[in-house]
Amino acid sequence: MGLLDGKVAFITGAARGQGRSHALRLAQEGADIIATDICAQVGSVGYPLAAPEDLKETVRQVEALDRQIIATEADVRDSAGLKAAVDDGVAQLGRLDIVLANAGIASFGTIEDLTDELWDDMIDINLSGVFKTVRATVPHLKANDNGGAIVLTSSTAGIKGLANLSHYVAAKHGVVGLVKTMANELAPHMIRVNSVHPTSVDTDMIQNEETYKVFLPDRNPSEVTREEVADSFATLNALPIAWVEPTDISNAILWLVSDAARYVTGVQLPIDAGLVIK
Repeated sequence: MGLLDGKVAFITGAARGQGRSHALRLAQEGADIIATDICAQVGSVGYPLAAPEDLKETVRQVEALDRQIIATEADVRDSAGLKAAVDDGVAQLGRLDIVLANAGIASFGTIEDLTDELWDDMIDINLSGVFKTVRATVPHLKANDNGGAIVLTSSTAGIKGLANLSHYVAAKHGVVGLVKTMANELAPHMIRVNSVHPTSVDTDMIQNEETYKVFLPDRNPSEVTREEVADSFATLNALPIAWVEPTDISNAILWLVSDAARYVTGVQLPIDAGLVIK
């Protein structure tokens, strides 16, 4: 028996990276999946975002685990699209128990260099998109006799400030405010709300030339290797590692949404190799 047998989870940003890892980890424990991803580029983002083929690969891998998955291309900025994806998934799979508001972007700039587009896209996706995700799912969670579990993806930037990331820090701190408010508001319905706060995670969000330029500004980013930039990333963490793996976040989320954490709500859980204490 799996920890999540009979459960259904809705996951945004599920085409690759952490989102795909979460979908697979929950499916390994018996959950069926409702998955969305924008599968298109956002103008202010300097690295390639997921493509439709990535979402299809998530579907393939979940189905290989003998679980059901309903996947839709949807933008977390689009309330109507999100609601349609959730409602259709619930209609096909019968229920909703778990919500992972995972979709997010990264970009960089000093305060004076951040354009309106950089700021607006960041807040719209990394904060407003999280709110819209939860808003679309709460009616289905309330329909359950035993409530449900929501996990919002924040960051170590939701706990401390980081240079060149004021828009990202603002969004991720905002996610913490949502967690605290939603945990109180939804507690009477036995719906738990928590957040995870990763350090750098080994995904396409950090393994790209745009990010390499920030860490090694004097180098041609096209010539920088993973091994070279790893030393710079490792300076952020207390433990002597450059980054964590997506499955490290997925395992923490699995615990938060399982009955092992049935009375845990309103917490901010770092999976950060000690970044926030350094």
